[in-house]
Amino acid sequence: MRDPDKPQQIIEAAIRVFARNGYYNSRVSDIAREAGIASGTIYLYFETKDEILVTLFREKMAQWVASVRREVAAERDPLAKVRKIVALHFRVLEENPELAEVLQVELRQGQKFFRGASAHEVSAYFGVINDVLEEGAASGQIRRDLPVKIATKMLFGAMDQLATSWVLGKRAYRLTEAAEPVATIFLKGVCAHGV
Repeated sequence: MRDPDKPQQIIEAAIRVFARNGYYNSRVSDIAREAGIASGTIYLYFETKDEILVTLFREKMAQWVASVRREVAAERDPLAKVRKIVALHFRVLEENPELAEVLQVELRQGQKFFRGASAHEVSAYFGVINDVLEEGAASGQIRRDLPVKIATKMLFGAMDQLATSWVLGKRAYRLTEAAEPVATIFLKGVCAHGV
């Protein structure tokens, strides 16, 4: 009989192992040892190490997008929503450095992964950003002529690059301290009447 908690236990162990060893240097047996289970047990839940990585990403992104949607819904002002998205993005990565290592570095090494496995999840996150920018344009706070799809990718790209630099720089500073400047610089470019 399968344990319904076991896949999550395996995923959490995989995050630690991938962050410590790198994805390509990690073996399923390493993940099993970290999870405190027999190697064969993993194969009851996941066929391959790749499947563990893809499932890890999909589950974490689904949780992330749901969390951002909830947090953003609590804000009324579209500009405050943009600031909230940036602050949440950086806070979650800073509070979860092993997950940050996996998301910002290890996942990027597999071209196959980025060609398809991540499309739906990343699109859902872009959708949250896009909706906030459209709301801001409708309210007149953000330029109505703003190419929203491009602006969405620009904001994500800025957050993503800073997060990657933070991870590669061995987290030598507080990522959360970059949230306000990143949001302000972005908003200065998209706002109709200044920030």
